Amino acid sequence: MKKNLLIAQSGGPSPVINSSLRGVVEAAREFEQIGTVYAGWHGIEGVLKEELINMSAQDQDEIALLRNTPAAGAIGTCRYKIKSHQKEDFDRVVEVLKAHNIGYFLYNGGNDSMDTANKVAKLAQERGLDVIGIGVPKTIDNDVGDSEFKLIDHTPGYGSVARYWSSIVQNAEEENRGSSPADPVLVLQAMGRKIGYIPAAARLADPKREFLLLIFLYEGGLAMEQMADKINAKVKECGRAVVVVSEGCDVGDLGFNKDSFGHAQFGASQTTVQQALINYLNKHGLPARGSARGQTFGTDQRSTAIYASIVDLDEAYRAGQKAVELAANGEGGFMSTILREPGLIYSVRYDKAPLAEVANSERFFPQEWISPCKTDVTDEFLKYVRPLVGEDWPSVPMINGRQRFARLKPVFADKKLPEYVPEAVK
Repeated sequence: MKKNLLIAQSGGPSPVINSSLRGVVEAAREFEQIGTVYAGWHGIEGVLKEELINMSAQDQDEIALLRNTPAAGAIGTCRYKIKSHQKEDFDRVVEVLKAHNIGYFLYNGGNDSMDTANKVAKLAQERGLDVIGIGVPKTIDNDVGDSEFKLIDHTPGYGSVARYWSSIVQNAEEENRGSSPADPVLVLQAMGRKIGYIPAAARLADPKREFLLLIFLYEGGLAMEQMADKINAKVKECGRAVVVVSEGCDVGDLGFNKDSFGHAQFGASQTTVQQALINYLNKHGLPARGSARGQTFGTDQRSTAIYASIVDLDEAYRAGQKAVELAANGEGGFMSTILREPGLIYSVRYDKAPLAEVANSERFFPQEWISPCKTDVTDEFLKYVRPLVGEDWPSVPMINGRQRFARLKPVFADKKLPEYVPEAVK
């Protein structure tokens, strides 16, 4: 008897999140035991509300266009976390799975999502349902997995954001080189919370270290005054500086909010790290004429199709395919993974890691990849990240001068259960 497949996603999106979704939908067609493919509208919240998009009813050309459709507009995402004490929510998820004959539950996200996928699948099985839970990796922060890179080498989404920062910093260098008599310091803030993989990728713009570029990671441990001293020393020596700073660097209380996962929302804070640093530099004066200027880059890092890495797009697709393959083979309780093969020529294989291990793991930016001066990253990091950004621009379809993204039809599964309000918002 065929069982249906349900995929949902949570957390921040990425330029390649829909490539994984496409991989799931297209791979599911190849397995006779998989029936209809549904997607939770806005993640687990949509599952709780029984809002399930019928992906099998979509035009195949629109599914193909998911490859170059960034962010999460296609099926939505959420930041709703089902915590252990929310028994009503877990019961409701199981009811929805049962009502719609779901045999395969896939969750695309980070560590918290892997924990949810694991808990839901286990609970369903305890209730007598034959449900296989599988994780699909996703995060631009590259913090899913372990610091030894044994569970997963890198996550889909990171290569594209690394490519974004390589391009942004090249452009910023041109700007600062021209405007430095008036604006000798340009400070750019990158996403990544307190994990330094995103700001570290700025070095891709200048692998030979010809720019006047300083990179401050949270893991570098420098305080505001120390960062300012490093910047002023560069300006005194060379007349100007381009600075990339992590949004998680410690510059004092920024009055930030937290999402339902407990993660700091630096983009929604009362001020920003770059603004605090700019204010400090200008208040105390630069060793050159002019002022420090800054810019905070926000959600465009994870929602800009043209900066997506072709390598990342392909790997995200394969990770989605691998997740379906695991599900169809009855290998529940795993997340599909990308593991790098040794050798000069970059290649990867697609494997699996136990959901429980992924959910309870933490990945930090390795200290050995931070330069002794705390203003740069090492060539070993560049060897790690360089293959992930690819060699060319993605081919984003254009019609009448506008990008052509996938547009799914609002075809939802018929509701079979009473209305439900998620427990955490009652």
